[in-house]
Amino acid sequence: MRPRTAASAYTAASHTNPDLKSWQPAIASADAELLPELGTIVARSRDLVRNSGIAAGAEQTIVDNVVGTGLRLNAAPDWRALGIDRDAAEAWANNVEAYWRMWADTTACDTTGRMTFADQTALVARSVFQSGAALALPLWLPEPGEPYALRLQILDPDRLCNPNHAPDRDGLRGGIEADRYGRPQAYWLRSTHPFEGFSLRSAAGEWRRIPARTEWGRARIIYCAPITRPGQTRGVPALAAVMRQFKVLGDYQSAELKAAVVNAMVALVAETPMDSEALATLFSGDSEFASLLAARGEVKPKEGMIIPLLPGERLNAVAPARPAAAFPAFTMAVMRHIAAGLNIPYELLLKDFSQTNYSSARAALLEAWRYFKSRRAWLAAHWARPVYELWLEEAISKGHVDAPNFYARRAAWSRARWIGPGRGWIDPVKEANASETRLRIGITTLEDECAEQGADWEEVAEQRAREKAKLDELGLDQATAAPDAAPGSAADDEDQGEDDADDARDDDSEDQRQRAERALDSRVLDLLGGHS
Repeated sequence: MRPRTAASAYTAASHTNPDLKSWQPAIASADAELLPELGTIVARSRDLVRNSGIAAGAEQTIVDNVVGTGLRLNAAPDWRALGIDRDAAEAWANNVEAYWRMWADTTACDTTGRMTFADQTALVARSVFQSGAALALPLWLPEPGEPYALRLQILDPDRLCNPNHAPDRDGLRGGIEADRYGRPQAYWLRSTHPFEGFSLRSAAGEWRRIPARTEWGRARIIYCAPITRPGQTRGVPALAAVMRQFKVLGDYQSAELKAAVVNAMVALVAETPMDSEALATLFSGDSEFASLLAARGEVKPKEGMIIPLLPGERLNAVAPARPAAAFPAFTMAVMRHIAAGLNIPYELLLKDFSQTNYSSARAALLEAWRYFKSRRAWLAAHWARPVYELWLEEAISKGHVDAPNFYARRAAWSRARWIGPGRGWIDPVKEANASETRLRIGITTLEDECAEQGADWEEVAEQRAREKAKLDELGLDQATAAPDAAPGSAADDEDQGEDDADDARDDDSEDQRQRAERALDSRVLDLLGGHS
């Protein structure tokens, strides 16, 4: 007996299922899918950041938590690989960091003379968010009085394109030349932006081919683009996956706002028992009633006024019907989908913690922190470290830094840790106690704990030593005043019990709210066409 042939072994591949049969996405390579549509996606992404407060806020939240006031260099040469002493490596690192600050903390690192390295890093993060990529040219521009000639020119990724708008082909895609293994060999840059409206130069339509590296390995261009698929050449803007939700929500909010404004303009409606024929006769011609109606139509509302009514008329108040009762819940449900697509907790995206208890807020922020740390590590690897290598090469050539056999051991000499903004504390007492416990049982270090709060542990230790010496010099007691109740006392236990009870009550109400939101989420998915 032959087995019956099934229509589809996987429901996900069904062409007959009513919910799936109209869903026929194409299959293509990463570049074939992205490159023809990249311009449209980027344009819509930038429009959202310009005109949507939520999109602009999402970008700012990511930049604030990934970059903050800048990525601080903590040089950490691999002393084992280099065959040098650890103490010598620490002394080398301190020397390098001092010279690095002379360049990075001033606007001398920028070709326009307007940005520090921290400003440039924030701009790179914004460019990656909006355009899916960032682009910079390291130039050699000596200036009198400046110790280093390295200058960075941040470019719009739109200038990276095929010469003369040639179609993409093997070896040249999206303005990037690559070898048979996909390694970039050169970049084609247009002299100006493709849609620059201010330039009348004859070179406005010219392209320059810039090799990726010099013969000795120095980077000629820095290109940062998150890669999410094998064979992908250009990056995708962060808003790409949630643009449809942004558009639907924006249209809905605009319609509700207009309806609310119109509804608010009508306060009272006059109702009369007379039929249309009687009204036509009454107000026709030069009748007294016609003059009365015309005069009443010119009356402007003011405080304490009395509205004259015609015989049989009565005034009815207009009940406000906008915004719709489901408007807040619907908006919240869509915003949760957008937050998930951006890898940002809903509470952090909207800066709204009014419905969140300590446990929920901490869980949400810990999840966000994992994302921010991964983005910071990516930015450090693809932006900060290449720039550091370029600067370090010049510092070595000028004799400021000694790094024997640098070109053969570039990775070991340029190894570093980049410290970003601190995680912050929700409950400083609880989390400081947790940090103290981790240090006491030996599962963390001062370096890690300080880095979590955006500080360099050596700077903290040195500052504490200076403060201790100053207090001793002045004869002051450096011990802080101890609280009345010692740790672990009954007062603490009572406070902890109250906190736990509050959290439990908050958790119950949170569970009820989340069940209602999940039900509404299902309705929103149906309205948005969840799989389309």
